Amino acid sequence: MTNITVSASGLSRRYGARIAVHDIGFELRQGEVLGLLGPNGAGKTTTLQMLAGCLAPSSGGIEICGIDLLERPRQAKSLLGYLPETPPLYREMTVDEFLHFAARLHRVAKAAVPAAVDSAKQRCGLTEVGKRLIGSLSKGYQQRVGIAQAIVHNPRVVILDEPTVGLDPIQIREIRKLIRELGGEHSVILSTHILPDVESICDRVQIMSQGKLAFAGGMAELKQAHPQHASLEEVFIHLTQQE
Repeated sequence: MTNITVSASGLSRRYGARIAVHDIGFELRQGEVLGLLGPNGAGKTTTLQMLAGCLAPSSGGIEICGIDLLERPRQAKSLLGYLPETPPLYREMTVDEFLHFAARLHRVAKAAVPAAVDSAKQRCGLTEVGKRLIGSLSKGYQQRVGIAQAIVHNPRVVILDEPTVGLDPIQIREIRKLIRELGGEHSVILSTHILPDVESICDRVQIMSQGKLAFAGGMAELKQAHPQHASLEEVFIHLTQQE
């Protein structure tokens, strides 16, 4: 079994004459957390939607654990967990009801569903709120439920789109801790425009600007490549304003 869990090459997406993503390529290995960093409108969400199989690329290829996502979508998607920017939650369901529903959608065997749900709840800190309506939970806990539905089937790859947006500082700290823990057992790709998310969570970073890659590499490489800038914020501004 290869330790390369995601491989994307020549990935592009066009909307008429507008190119939202242009010629993106990278590899992700088991146990890595990759940050997709960029300002709003840089193409991060479009890239993640293509990687998750929700949006077909105009050109390029994607493999999930060696399986071609376009040719064998069902097999490839079974290895993925995805949290969109707006979590796909049913507010009128309890946490337990929703996660049982999500597990069945992910084709978890019926007999294995209770254990899968219990495991996801425990990992996401939801054990005490299983009987509560999702609509009654804070935004931070709703985000945890969104992450739980993405991992309930124990996928090899977890894709998180802006997982800390709109959270208060305590909630952000807790979600970052959860993502770091997920990175120990899964490959994780997360998009963000929040620089401290990248510094505290990610092993590697890909900075996007206007649909193109402006940088790809490790955090140490990023800082070494731009010693003239005192902070990640300065590097980010420098890279995303270049044209």
